[in-house]
Amino acid sequence: MAEGYFEVYGPGGVRLVPLTADALTIGRAKTNELPIDSRLVSRLHALVERYPSGWSIRDLGSTNGTTVNGSPVRQAQTLRDGDRVEIGPARLLFHAPSEHPGTRTLHVEPPPAPPALTPREQEVLAMLCRPYVSGGQPFPEPPSVRVIATALHVTESAVKKHLSRLYDKFDLTSNEDRRRSRLASEAVRRGSAGQQSATP
Repeated sequence: MAEGYFEVYGPGGVRLVPLTADALTIGRAKTNELPIDSRLVSRLHALVERYPSGWSIRDLGSTNGTTVNGSPVRQAQTLRDGDRVEIGPARLLFHAPSEHPGTRTLHVEPPPAPPALTPREQEVLAMLCRPYVSGGQPFPEPPSVRVIATALHVTESAVKKHLSRLYDKFDLTSNEDRRRSRLASEAVRRGSAGQQSATP
């Protein structure tokens, strides 16, 4: 698999999808090279293409979007070894064993400045982001509202109110299943995760 491959994490475990052709389509339709059976995925959702400089991914105007390392894909974006791609419930880890450092140009928009946060919002966010900054897992999961509430000695209702304000401040307006995960990824991307350490 020297040309690259995806590790696809799903309900049935992890499977490997080799990149053997110059293009790989991803979507809900069974005709895609990488079909994902979920209502959160568009019929033709994303396209992975090979260029002389390497592989890139493009969202094809899907309803729920595509992210790479937690950042929305707004244009064709170069993939690098170890990149985490999320499409609906599917989580893909990109591998390019033959990649040579310095041969690719990564097209990523600079992240916006982090929003102003209250001390309590910073504590909630620090707890939420802990699995994302500690490393160790390719697709970390954020702690539950109950775990955050217990760690910060506040009620679950209070945590939910703080999370609601944080969603607004980070412009995460859609009410999707993985919104806490998106918030944590966006906070890490924008440099908000380490503003203040929460006390366990």
